[in-house]
Amino acid sequence: MALKINLYKNNNTASKAYGLVYGRVENSTPMDLSGLARHMHDHNSPYDEGVIHGVLIQMVKCIRELALEGQPVKLANLAIIKCQVESTGATSYLNFDLGKNVKAVKLSAVSTGEFSRGGLAADAKLEYTSLAQSLRQAEQDADGGEDGGEDGGDGNNG
Repeated sequence: MALKINLYKNNNTASKAYGLVYGRVENSTPMDLSGLARHMHDHNSPYDEGVIHGVLIQMVKCIRELALEGQPVKLANLAIIKCQVESTGATSYLNFDLGKNVKAVKLSAVSTGEFSRGGLAADAKLEYTSLAQSLRQAEQDADGGEDGGEDGGDGNNG
């Protein structure tokens, strides 16, 4: 399987990147824990789908609990999960107020190990969505058939 890449043009006239085209992964519907348990079971797991589902439910509860206590959880070759805050500045230590200066508590997941940026780049297979292919073809037709892409036009890197 490959990551499907869709294309979009920055139409924000106030942006320095106005008019530039960017790629974005087109994600499918998120898989829930039950679906993940089924998927894991289908990989010849010796554990019943229900057992896997129960373990995943408990894992989610524990990761949430630990993260809210300030304890990062490292899932090897996947991510380090932790809580972070978004805050505004105060003029002094005494003027910093948790209720006023902390604007949000966020969950952060930073890739690690084989799932880090380098590992992902090496393993990812990319291809255009059908919409992106259509946009590229329409632009090529409008330009008189010249291919302006650096990748030969197919969008694959592997």
